[in-house]
Amino acid sequence: MGSRHTLGRLAEESWNRFDDYDALYYEGRWHRSHELAGRARRAAGGITGLGVRPGDRVVVMMATCPEVPIVYQALWAAGAVVTPVVFLIGPEELAHILRDSEPAAIVTSPELLATVQATGTTLPVVVVGEAPPGTVPYASLEEADERPLADVAEDDLAALMYTGGTTGRAKGVMLTHSGLWHTSLAARRASEIPGLTRAIVPVPLSHAYGLIVTLVGMHSAEPPQSVLMRWFEPKEFLRLAAEQRAQIGTVVPAMLQMLLGEPLEETPLPELRYLTCGAAPLARDVLTEFERRVPGVTILEGYGLTETSAVTTFNPPDRRKIGSVGLPLPGYTVTIRDDSGEALPEDELGEICVRADSLMTGYWNGPDLTREALVDGELRTGDIGCVDEDGYLYVVDRKKDLIIRGGFNVFPRDVEDTLVRHPEVVLAGVVGRPDPRLGEEVVAYVQLRPGATVTPEELIDWARDRVGRVKYPRELHIVDKVPVTSVLKLDRKALRAREPGKE
Repeated sequence: MGSRHTLGRLAEESWNRFDDYDALYYEGRWHRSHELAGRARRAAGGITGLGVRPGDRVVVMMATCPEVPIVYQALWAAGAVVTPVVFLIGPEELAHILRDSEPAAIVTSPELLATVQATGTTLPVVVVGEAPPGTVPYASLEEADERPLADVAEDDLAALMYTGGTTGRAKGVMLTHSGLWHTSLAARRASEIPGLTRAIVPVPLSHAYGLIVTLVGMHSAEPPQSVLMRWFEPKEFLRLAAEQRAQIGTVVPAMLQMLLGEPLEETPLPELRYLTCGAAPLARDVLTEFERRVPGVTILEGYGLTETSAVTTFNPPDRRKIGSVGLPLPGYTVTIRDDSGEALPEDELGEICVRADSLMTGYWNGPDLTREALVDGELRTGDIGCVDEDGYLYVVDRKKDLIIRGGFNVFPRDVEDTLVRHPEVVLAGVVGRPDPRLGEEVVAYVQLRPGATVTPEELIDWARDRVGRVKYPRELHIVDKVPVTSVLKLDRKALRAREPGKE
């Protein structure tokens, strides 16, 4: 029947804990918990019928919909390894993931089938929706008999999550059943507020943040309810949150910035109490402005990486520190180290390093990359930050994004946070470009609100007055859209590609 701390058993226990109830809302209707459980159990039988065996990887490439968590739970019940792929990638990167992970099958949807087929794959392709000849209709999987839980061990792989596509070739992060089980339980204990059970979820379930959100709900002491969004759109988020009386929600910083461009005061959200925010650093001014305009809502920041099973620190609801990303979850230790690996005292900036039993076991087919990232069992995150006297972590920027201008360190986030404080700015991205005299120069890309009239020169002056003469951008470009990744993180790789001499 499988070990105690495996995700197939976690799903079964969560289904059996409560009577049948409205569990998941999507595009106009609520899905009942027993309906979802039955579908997942039958799909597990159908997946096994395809020839998928315990330990096999199965790529899941879909926009958010009810079938995503159903397929995840079915794969875990069958002992397979969930391999989520963000739905916005192209054929070339998907082909790399297929070559690297060597999956037994692919699950996708009709609008993404052309991308899958463009890779030339000969694998079984399961299509959720209308399935053309040569593919497997997902509905046929749910016609199978339910199957018992596969016998898997706690330290077996549960997920192979590809990350790093914005910095180079995507790497497969190996996460175990036990690691994801313990991290999701710790995250639930750190974030759960009794009585607040209805969550709006606009983050992609194909991302580590979205995956852990689905697992956190399985540990809930009260029947959890999720309002799923296929993808984030600010007006629809506000409409759904109001209509479905969302009490909590999961967001990333760019979503909050986009929401600030909406008439928030015209959409009352009387039941919304907390928004958890992660995946990228949040500007303090964005947090305070959102809370000012949406009274009664508290934003709780957290921090994590795919390599740490998605969550590392979180702000306790009753002991939040604005500007920090909170305290380490139980079982996690955060140490700040200098370039030589020595631990630094409180309030000193250095590389954030994490130790926990829930860390990845390594990168798939990447022993050299694993040795670089895991040093004596501790993850070198590549992020720069510090820890205060109370143990709260503050994240400054990515180590690789640091700009060294004339010998001075410039953290792009400092400049970006200053630019988005301008009332006509929606998003800002800052990168360095080679400079023969100074080594690197600071370059900014800015997306403006509709009807904005501010000029690049005025924004440069705005930044110079606030960040000083070393850090302010000497070049500033106004663009239609600042590029972001599929989870709405700033895509600095795309910005660097616009600069001559940089990848």
